[in-house]
Amino acid sequence: MKIAKTIGSVRKLVRQARSKGKSVGLVPTMGALHQGHISLIEKATKNTSFVVVSIFVNPAQFGPKEDFKKYPRPLRNDLKLCENAGADVVFAPSAREIYPQENLTWVNVEKLSQPLCGRSRPGHFRGVATVCAKLFNIVQPDAAFFGQKDAQQAALIRRMAADLNFPLKIIICPTVRQPDGLALSSRNQYLSPQEKKDAVCLYKSLRKCRQMVVLGENSSKKIIAQMRNILSAPASAKIEYVEIVDVKTLQPLTKIDRSALVAIAVRIGSTRLIDNILIDVPK
Repeated sequence: MKIAKTIGSVRKLVRQARSKGKSVGLVPTMGALHQGHISLIEKATKNTSFVVVSIFVNPAQFGPKEDFKKYPRPLRNDLKLCENAGADVVFAPSAREIYPQENLTWVNVEKLSQPLCGRSRPGHFRGVATVCAKLFNIVQPDAAFFGQKDAQQAALIRRMAADLNFPLKIIICPTVRQPDGLALSSRNQYLSPQEKKDAVCLYKSLRKCRQMVVLGENSSKKIIAQMRNILSAPASAKIEYVEIVDVKTLQPLTKIDRSALVAIAVRIGSTRLIDNILIDVPK
């Protein structure tokens, strides 16, 4: 496995791979890798023959009061995980390499960036879309791999790639969970042992939603009320939002009468966690 720290060096490695007829996969990450990231890398190795994993804590997607400075950066361990998972190259640039001067050009995916997490994190998705556009231009992959846990990000990147005619496939991979249902996240390490137990309420509420739909309930209002009851049970939990939205437009649904995204954001103590499930309604 090679390690590239500059745009020029990663482009050279990709050119060499393409000269041998290899297809290129990209797994964009901010590091602090866990089994969810590993599943993306493994998926990429099955679908492409040359896998680039980017590790870059993108300052442009953090707000002024968010956790950019304390965000975990265990690069040495991340490199081992990438190599074991089958990555060919890790692209680990500095912020100066990606943003060598004041950035004046931004990618803003309208409408999809405004609801859900966009309400409490203004500018976040502009930063996400911009850095992904940069990575797509730098690596020029045939496919890029993202996790379903970040559902709004996945929808936004998929739309950006279509609108800007990027010649690549966006592949969304299933959320990886702990045995108790807690979705894997780099921010889980901020949780105390008790908070980790409390955080299971997120998945419990999503399971309750699915159970209600299976039993015939389609009223978003009634389902959300039951989910809120579960989410508000732990003393450490503070609900930011619980929403049922159209899977493509991310607009609220009063009834689940089409494919829906059920998305939640909850603070457990001081740690903000998100989770979601997809609900498919037979036509």
